[in-house]
Amino acid sequence: MREKIKTYLNQFDLDIRKSGDARFMDQKCTPDVICFIADCIINTIQPNQIFVVSDIWNSQYFVKNTRAIFNKPWATDAKAQHEYDKFIQQPLRMLGYAQILEVTKQGNQNHYRIKNEDILDYIAQRERNTYNFLYCYFEKVLTDSGFWRYFLEYKENPTKDSFNALKERYTRFIIGHTAINGAVEVHRIFPKLLNVFAVENQLPGSEKGRISKYVFTFSDLMYNRKNWRDLNKDKTITRQEAEREVDTVQQEAYNAYYVQKAIALIRKIQTESEVRDQWSNGEATQVHHIFPKSEFPEIAHYIENLILLTATQHNTKAHPNNKTQEISRDYQLTCLLAKADTIEKSLQRFGEKYYRKESFVYVINTGLAVSIAITLTFSEIKHNLIQIYNAA
Repeated sequence: MREKIKTYLNQFDLDIRKSGDARFMDQKCTPDVICFIADCIINTIQPNQIFVVSDIWNSQYFVKNTRAIFNKPWATDAKAQHEYDKFIQQPLRMLGYAQILEVTKQGNQNHYRIKNEDILDYIAQRERNTYNFLYCYFEKVLTDSGFWRYFLEYKENPTKDSFNALKERYTRFIIGHTAINGAVEVHRIFPKLLNVFAVENQLPGSEKGRISKYVFTFSDLMYNRKNWRDLNKDKTITRQEAEREVDTVQQEAYNAYYVQKAIALIRKIQTESEVRDQWSNGEATQVHHIFPKSEFPEIAHYIENLILLTATQHNTKAHPNNKTQEISRDYQLTCLLAKADTIEKSLQRFGEKYYRKESFVYVINTGLAVSIAITLTFSEIKHNLIQIYNAA
């Protein structure tokens, strides 16, 4: 998918020196915020519809879910106006500069329209996708602007001195080529660029204006960093989006949003039952958790843990005798083998647009308390699964 994003972006000249626009990135543009705003657009805006910030802000989808995900005041609260204005506007402007949205100015207000629905939908699916987009986008903008080489220099020698030199050079560059005339504002935006670059290349990033004492990880990029979603995150884990032990009420609200989002995605990308057996005839209407969400809430929102079934498969095979609290272990294996095939075919056709092999392995290891290696082929993974279930 990265190659598809790069191919699209390469149609445009995103040179800051020509546009004079420093808002190609901004302070609120973190992967989780951008992902959420993109999701709001996909779920509330029609193709070719012209929309403004208030169309997102006033939607029930935004009002309900921004509270659940970010634990913010209700969006309908007049006192929250200043907070939510930038929260929505900055990602929209960034997506506009990236040519994912079309932007026109009418008076003092920006009007938007979806320009590339495919990439916007990819961004909206999950935060890891948003991160992939951001890295491609930053590389394109900074390369067009003649600045990418300075980030590469930092990569070769990530020290306090090289960090300060890069930060100072970027500050002078932005002040010299855009309407921003103060270093303080540039210093708020600079970490959003450097830290994505740092995660990609396993480097120290920017923390509180200084070079971080540790290598930046994926979770460090989030707006919700080190809060109820992040308290017990192992800093060494950068390729797994494991849920953390958190406040129960807030966690349940967060999980509910992402579970429903994942279910909607499965219904969108799968058109027939993924298990081809004697019960697969008929319309596939049921999205089934291979590992129950009540037992494994940390993987409940992974699409790699969801499978589309017919009603008969779901109600009589996956849940014997329609007892939804029970799982047939034999059919659980059948579902995992079928899901492995689905994911392998999707990766061959679409790349990581929908599924990730790493996430599937994580789902298996979590659900079965095993340690299957990510380096195994799908054939080897299925062989391991059969052995695990036969030994039980």
